[in-house]
Amino acid sequence: MNSLRSYKNVLNSTQTLTSHPQLTALPPLALYIHFPWCEKKCPYCDFNSHQVKNPNTKGPGFDEPRYIKALITDLETELPRIWGRQVHSIFIGGGTPSLLSPQGMDDLLSAIRARINLEPDCEITMEANPGSVEAEKFAAFAKSGINRVSLGIQSFQDAQLKALGRIHSGAEAKQAIAIAMDHFQSVNLDLMYGLPNQSLEAAKADIQTALSFNTPHLSLYNLTLEPNTYFANFPPKLPSEDDIDAIFEQNLALLEAAGYQRYEVSAYAKKDQECKHNLNYWRFGDYIGIGAGAHGKISFPDKITRQVRERHPETYMQAIETQGNALIEARDISAKDLPFEFMLNTLRLTAGVDTNTFGERTGLPLSVIAKNLDEASKKGLLDINPSKLKATEQGLRYLNNLQEIFL
Repeated sequence: MNSLRSYKNVLNSTQTLTSHPQLTALPPLALYIHFPWCEKKCPYCDFNSHQVKNPNTKGPGFDEPRYIKALITDLETELPRIWGRQVHSIFIGGGTPSLLSPQGMDDLLSAIRARINLEPDCEITMEANPGSVEAEKFAAFAKSGINRVSLGIQSFQDAQLKALGRIHSGAEAKQAIAIAMDHFQSVNLDLMYGLPNQSLEAAKADIQTALSFNTPHLSLYNLTLEPNTYFANFPPKLPSEDDIDAIFEQNLALLEAAGYQRYEVSAYAKKDQECKHNLNYWRFGDYIGIGAGAHGKISFPDKITRQVRERHPETYMQAIETQGNALIEARDISAKDLPFEFMLNTLRLTAGVDTNTFGERTGLPLSVIAKNLDEASKKGLLDINPSKLKATEQGLRYLNNLQEIFL
């Protein structure tokens, strides 16, 4: 079937971009909260995280009450922009949010509930490092309203954990999973593959250990050397591309055999256990972003805006305290940039999205990307089904190439 002909029935006649989007409905809204401290900065990590002061001494190593107060003020500045809208998910990421005290977490979530309308079944996720997991603390977090936890396991093998600069052992990782499963409705395990000198058998052992816990969700990431990290400057010896491909194919087969569905490039879930918060990102939904370095995206009937906050925690708190907000960027996404931003996210989903989602979420006619769709489908990267915007298996494998077509 000619790929362009397959899209013609869903394309509008005009091929020009409008001056601004026209949204007929607003997308779901989520809340992201960034916690910028860790006990130790990992050599591969390019996230906005900072090592706590004196991590081996008693006390949190950061000013918890001050930061929570700044977060609440930050949220209050966003209320006029999202008035009347419900929040369907909250994600507390980092950094290591599990370093918060139970009282601090309770104060934060209570303040959020008092200011915004949460859906009754709101998914509330907290990231946690296995090295900071305590049963009593997790019980308190669950009581405060956390119903999903994401554990940064990365590997169960002590030698690999040491090479990755992690503070926990394989035994502590297993213990943390058992504790989390006892206290939370849903548990995700973050794992890495393509680790320094990793063999096919070693990668298989990690997956099989993870599968033995039967958690509802797994995230599997290929270790990459990101700019401005220790590993970028002092790169470890990683497996060859062929070896990494073999590890991935092995992992995929093991996960599928265990009942996990790959629903996004790096995400696998049991039936109906996908992460609501991350699905909202990938479907080009809206999210408030508060905290040091947090990003936000909010839609209005005639525009879609993005925000970025001060990155360093001290600078962030000072800006909140002295100026009332910590924004360093607040801009409307231009009509010419919207198609790429939409496709950058949605093409990560293995099932793609319905074609009409493009218009619903960007306020633009699908015709503005007709040539791009045709090019992508001719290259075998995009499914030719005119009712779907979906990457083929080849498209998922060469996702960067597919996304660049819409740049």
